[in-house]
Amino acid sequence: MKINKDTKIGEILEIAPEKAEILLEIGMHCLSCPASQMETLEEACQVHGIDVEEVLAKMND
Repeated sequence: MKINKDTKIGEILEIAPEKAEILLEIGMHCLSCPASQMETLEEACQVHGIDVEEVLAKMND
């Protein structure tokens, strides 16, 4: 699965649970929060002040 800006956090965790480690490393510690499950990766990055392009590079590496 190719992850993009519009991929929801819940989808990432369901399809590629190993990617949770990357999200935790960059400061997204609220992965179990129900609201985060429906956020897109881009929305989550905006909330946390993280560059979504850098995250995408790590996620799709």
